[in-house]
Amino acid sequence: MRAWVVHRPGPIATSPLVMVERPDPEPGPGEVRLRVRACGVCRTDLHLAEGDLPPRRPSTVPGHEIVGAVDALGEGVDRFGPGERVGGAWLRGTCGRCRFCRTGRENLCPDATFTGWDADGGYAEYAVVPEAYAYALPDALDDVTAAPLLCAGIVGYRALKRAELPPGGRLGIYGFGASAHVVAQVAIAQGATVHVLTRSAAARELALELGAVSAGPADGMPPEPLDAAVTFAPVGELVPRAMRALDAGGTLAVAGIHLSDIPVLNYQAELFREKQLRSVTANTRADGEEFLRLAAALHVRPRVDPHPLSTADEVLADLAADRITGAAVLVPD
Repeated sequence: MRAWVVHRPGPIATSPLVMVERPDPEPGPGEVRLRVRACGVCRTDLHLAEGDLPPRRPSTVPGHEIVGAVDALGEGVDRFGPGERVGGAWLRGTCGRCRFCRTGRENLCPDATFTGWDADGGYAEYAVVPEAYAYALPDALDDVTAAPLLCAGIVGYRALKRAELPPGGRLGIYGFGASAHVVAQVAIAQGATVHVLTRSAAARELALELGAVSAGPADGMPPEPLDAAVTFAPVGELVPRAMRALDAGGTLAVAGIHLSDIPVLNYQAELFREKQLRSVTANTRADGEEFLRLAAALHVRPRVDPHPLSTADEVLADLAADRITGAAVLVPD
């Protein structure tokens, strides 16, 4: 099969992704093999390629927003059958024994493994995923539309929950890429007032088109105080700005697996009056199941831009240069 691998992590201009030929993978016990129909392109893939996240194994195939058809079963598989459409996501495995797993917080498991980091992902013609961590996909979502929901959607949804947006509240979204534009749709459908702050003019236009009340530059301020905010851009300098924009009692959730350094916070202006600053770490499977049901019910549809698998390196370069609006998705060619 054809597959892209992270050959030598470094700036995207140094071509860290290389296409190779590999034998088709074989599923082990409890695993299914998918013939990949679509794989979303996530900023985490870029962090892996550029070395912001240190590689955990050599020449790993990135990609963790995988939609595919089951075409081979490992021993003991009983959830999915041949031909079924399945989603493979970022969270690949947990220990099931630690205090986090035993209390419904498996996203914090110290032994968690991740697709496209600890094991090969979906920038390939085939991918193997554990059936216990895979998702059945709603029929209402086609392959390309469903792919970004498997990380951008699920992790973004967890970030929205961590932000504790009250019913009908005022939400600020900083950065407006694949995850943010899905979260905005969920919040708007649930009655929130959404303000978007992002450096991309095209993204600001999309935000208004999706129903945001305002869309301004990332270094600006929203037109009213916020009850909650989520930062999706991996820029630590946005954290004090977002904290300053919060009303008393507001919460900022920082989404993303990598963030540049956060400047020193001013206590009186940015933390006082019971404001909260929280991080977001991956997701639980319960988050994923809940979000996929909600996305289907609320008719959440990411703006997708499909690209041939053979152009994955070019797509990551476009992502690095902020030339992608919405979500890019790789499809077989």
